[in-house]
Amino acid sequence: MSFSWTPHRFAGGALALDVANSVILRFDPEHSIDRFAELPQMDAFPKAAEKFSAERALFGDLAPVEPKNRTPFIVMREAIDRYFRARVLGDDAQTLLADFLEATAAILHRAGKNSLEAATAHSALRLLADEKISRMKICGNCGWLFIDRSKNRSRTWCDMAVCGNRVKANRHYHRRKKEAVS
Repeated sequence: MSFSWTPHRFAGGALALDVANSVILRFDPEHSIDRFAELPQMDAFPKAAEKFSAERALFGDLAPVEPKNRTPFIVMREAIDRYFRARVLGDDAQTLLADFLEATAAILHRAGKNSLEAATAHSALRLLADEKISRMKICGNCGWLFIDRSKNRSRTWCDMAVCGNRVKANRHYHRRKKEAVS
């Protein structure tokens, strides 16, 4: 299935989160889609990240994931998602932290300097050391991880233009439907 890497796909606010969010509807097995399951999509991601990622100035030109690193890259993506999701939910993430650090270390040991996999590992490690981790949330619509950069930390959706509008339209539809029945 072909699609475009659009600005919405980079709503996480950090490259590591954008990579973790490459699985659509992660917790809905019937509808879940791994955008990196198709190699052309994985190979197109770095160019889109250079254009749309919030951290694009930190990493510059990114090379696609090397074939030998594809499996470790996916392992790291999953470790990033599990660890930061647990942190947001307030779960004890000590075991997950070890898995996360092991996966990022394996990538940094294997990957080229300007590769997507190395930039993703660096992005994830920066999130550990940054105050942004306290601003991390899970989108109330799609379940993606994102950094809430609003002044009062009140953002509910990863992207108001997409997820926020969907939720609001759905509420409006159900309100109208309920009024029509009454």
